[in-house]
Amino acid sequence: MDMTTQLLSLENVVSMEDLSVADVMSLIREANDFKNGKQVDLVRPTYAANLFFENSTRTHTSFEMAERKLGMTVVNFDPAASSVKKGETLGDTLKTLQAIGVDMVAIRDRKNEYYKDLVEDPNIHMAIANAGDGSGQHPSQSLLDMMTIYQEFGNFKGLKVAIVGDLSHSRVARSNMEVLTKLGAKVYFGGPKKWFTDDFAEYGEWREIDELVPEMDVMMFLRVQHERLAADENGSFSDVKYHQQYGLTKDRERQMKDDAIIMHPAPVNRDVEIADELVECDRSRIFEQMKNGVFVRMAIIASMLRFKNLIEE
Repeated sequence: MDMTTQLLSLENVVSMEDLSVADVMSLIREANDFKNGKQVDLVRPTYAANLFFENSTRTHTSFEMAERKLGMTVVNFDPAASSVKKGETLGDTLKTLQAIGVDMVAIRDRKNEYYKDLVEDPNIHMAIANAGDGSGQHPSQSLLDMMTIYQEFGNFKGLKVAIVGDLSHSRVARSNMEVLTKLGAKVYFGGPKKWFTDDFAEYGEWREIDELVPEMDVMMFLRVQHERLAADENGSFSDVKYHQQYGLTKDRERQMKDDAIIMHPAPVNRDVEIADELVECDRSRIFEQMKNGVFVRMAIIASMLRFKNLIEE
């Protein structure tokens, strides 16, 4: 694929559906440049705030690291102590931050498509990066996954990628199935069949994990999201049984193609989705995904700062 695409200038980055193949490749290219030491100069002091209304380690700290590497000042925001707890709307919270000089925000919220009202509000001018909305979209995670796959194979066309696990609650699965299909990969699904719904069937077929393992170039596992499961599902859930039926056991890993890789957006439930010994094995790219996340988020933020003419080119 062509990696000479022009640098992007994006007003907001909220959904993978908004990004073309050229956009995705441009973001991967700039992320790779950042990984290789690229730096940018800001035209003035620039400020960011991270509004995480759901727990997060990787995405939250990764956005903050990306902002600091770009030379931005990060304004502390604690959802538990914010006026949202008093009933203030998210839109009014953003307008408050905007009024005091914040230029961009990264937001994670439980509500699907929370960002729609924000990007359509004519009085909100700050850049918005979606850091995850409910079971909807997670564009920065999807882009770091694409960067990791591209780094490994140098292409997407013809690759076979299996997304296995808690599909129905996963914004990662939804974002990735869409962009992988756009990029020319063939997507398959695995895990409990009750979590494979019609929206996934549009992008690929479901197979038993033992059929997937020998054929796939990428085995991408998803965390079982206990916090989103119904009480009766959680009550009957068995880690051991799940691992035996749907997880990557050591025996299954031995059936994988020689150059196939293991991915997971993390946090990993060790010995549930993936055997403990395989989380950091030679074919695992889980921690490389995390590393790439900083550079992808730098590229996302840089594209939005470029739109606001805040980067010296």
